[in-house]
Amino acid sequence: MNRFLPAAAALLLAGCGYVGDPLPPLANIPSRVIDLAAMQRGGRIIVQFTVPAKTSEGHPIPPPLHLDLRAGTADHFEENQWAAGARQLPPGAMANGVARYEIPLGDWTGKEVIFGMRAVAGNGKHSGWSNFVAVPVVTPPQKPGGIAAATTLKGVHLTWQAPGTDFRVFRKTDEGGYAPVANVQAPEWTDTATEFGQRYTYVVQTIVKLDIRKEAESELSDDASIIPRDIFPPAAPKGVQATSAPNSIELNWERNGESDLNGYRVYRAEGNGALEKLADVSVVPSYSDRRVDHGKTYRYAIAAVDQAGNESPRSAPIEVAIL
Repeated sequence: MNRFLPAAAALLLAGCGYVGDPLPPLANIPSRVIDLAAMQRGGRIIVQFTVPAKTSEGHPIPPPLHLDLRAGTADHFEENQWAAGARQLPPGAMANGVARYEIPLGDWTGKEVIFGMRAVAGNGKHSGWSNFVAVPVVTPPQKPGGIAAATTLKGVHLTWQAPGTDFRVFRKTDEGGYAPVANVQAPEWTDTATEFGQRYTYVVQTIVKLDIRKEAESELSDDASIIPRDIFPPAAPKGVQATSAPNSIELNWERNGESDLNGYRVYRAEGNGALEKLADVSVVPSYSDRRVDHGKTYRYAIAAVDQAGNESPRSAPIEVAIL
């Protein structure tokens, strides 16, 4: 037997592989968009959706990609009939994989407009139509004007002028962008979630409710910025009492309830003289006046002071004699 035959056979077997059925060609159809959204803002309709990046088989879409966005009206919606009569819209802007269209109302006011789109690959194949969104188009809601912000004890109070009964308030700080903070039914609102010394900027828009899920928005108002400052003094201390001791006059009063209380200021007058500052004391509501002389009468009043330095009105004076 030829000694080379087994080695040759092994080599032949090692090089063989199973040949299966041929794979079908890729369809290369773009994935269907399912997150199309549309709404009216002022005199425009804003449409957004995520631009597909893959085919339905998970492969890159053959370039160039064309976005076929259409808008049309229909008394009784039927996809093919709508597509045949719908208006093809010019390209929008794209950023971070999202397409955004800002479309003038044109002659759509008073009508319900249906939006849908499909992606078309460079090979001419197109996706199915996206989810459809119907937008009832109304006369543009009026942009709020005269927005003003003022510091109050409860927070930043906003006012503006605009007809309507529904408004949306947006706020931003120096750390971020605008975020919605309130939906209100009157042209005013107080932002109680503010801090003294922090800058806040606000814009407002009018909202028109169209049904339980849809609405139209006005253009955003001009902005109003404010840095609220603490200009609000504490309440005057209550319940001041004075007791004569052998070599002092002991004062005490009820504790103030302000969260930013910093302490108290003691005022004293001798006889019928004018009240003058005697001492600044801690938040403990008491004071011992040891600079007194026997046989004299003294009057005292107490004021509260907060951390911003605001001083309250003085308490009602109380008179005491040291014998």
